[in-house]
Amino acid sequence: MAASGAGVPMRREVLQLYRSLLRVARQFGDYNIREYSKRRTMDAFRDNKNLRDPSQLSAAFSNGKAQLEVAKRQSLLYSLYAPKVKSIMDF
Repeated sequence: MAASGAGVPMRREVLQLYRSLLRVARQFGDYNIREYSKRRTMDAFRDNKNLRDPSQLSAAFSNGKAQLEVAKRQSLLYSLYAPKVKSIMDF
């Protein structure tokens, strides 16, 4: 039962979104982008962990879902145009 834009997301749905964002972040081939995505995800969830207002919770959850879709598209694009040389951080 996903919260489809209405209502307060359940804890399980929030954790699923968090895991999905981290999973997509791992798909980036570039070290800097991968680490930035992970750090941004963790920071956003840490900043929003004390939200109690249902409208703010719903807005943050919707924003997170939108960010997940953007990250999925970006990881696909980055995989298509990945540089041939690996970063020194990947070794």
